[in-house]
Amino acid sequence: MDDSSETGQGGQQEGSWLRRRRGMPRRAQRETGTPTETEPVEGAPRSSSSSTRTSQQSAIWTDSHCHLQDEPDPAATVAAARAARVGRVVCVGTDAESSRRAVLLANELSGGPVPARPPGYAPSPGTGAVEVWATIGLHPHDAKSGLSSVVDLLDELAAGDGLRRSRVVAIGECGLDYHYDNSPRDLQRDVFGAQVALANQHNLALVIHTRDAWSDTFAILEREGVPERTIFHCFTAGEAEARRCLRVGGILSFSGIVTFANAVELRQVVTHCPLDSLLIETDSPFLTPVPHRGRRNSPSNVAVVGNAVGQLKGFEPEVLAAVSWMNAEKAFGFGV
Repeated sequence: MDDSSETGQGGQQEGSWLRRRRGMPRRAQRETGTPTETEPVEGAPRSSSSSTRTSQQSAIWTDSHCHLQDEPDPAATVAAARAARVGRVVCVGTDAESSRRAVLLANELSGGPVPARPPGYAPSPGTGAVEVWATIGLHPHDAKSGLSSVVDLLDELAAGDGLRRSRVVAIGECGLDYHYDNSPRDLQRDVFGAQVALANQHNLALVIHTRDAWSDTFAILEREGVPERTIFHCFTAGEAEARRCLRVGGILSFSGIVTFANAVELRQVVTHCPLDSLLIETDSPFLTPVPHRGRRNSPSNVAVVGNAVGQLKGFEPEVLAAVSWMNAEKAFGFGV
């Protein structure tokens, strides 16, 4: 969950594993301009329109971060995502209630076992067509409410079917937000550190939200130990932060902000991010990408974000879809 509009830049060498797997990218003449409904992202290479359309139609995408709990009809949202060739989504929790709802939706919409429902809960009709996975965490805005209910949920699921069988793949989103300071900073630091420890304890991925708090974020990660699989959600910072994230083994997840007109520096980060260290997300219902600004965001738009990233890096959409699919497999450990 992020309402950020900040941008940044980065400078990393492109990973080589995809070049070995798929061959060198086919690059085209670069043209620049402000993103619009009919033009590519600023700084992106143009591809043949017919080949791009074919690639878009064949691509299968992963939305690595969305909030289906906020949808009036999650099943319809997932069905629409399937129609947009989205094969997998990660439904992210931000407190105990939304985390429980994420787990319930992941199991219902994927056809898996459903944990105990809270009183008054009405299940959504499942689609069974898209893999839906869940995270459990406490957002820094809500750190003041305490972590105990989130820990109770983790313990409940671990003692029942187990976290993996309950389709829980990560702790988060959690972290530090010194931009809004909706919770006292000392509480944010304590709660974030505890969630880093939970990710390590349960061998789960860690999904980080950090804004205007990078020094403390890295200090806490160093103190608690960086989880083997750490994702920097909705990355919008600069070159120095990007390099440091990558040095600790983190993965940068890019949202629709890459399509915003003022995101010039962020697009430089995308351009230089190693292919094996990036994910694509919507953060829906927030951060709707161009050309759909002004409308509610949904996982269906992950292809829009992915196509923008593909243009910036000079790869066809089907390649970026495959990259994000494999990287998400690695980052979240689906099915392990």
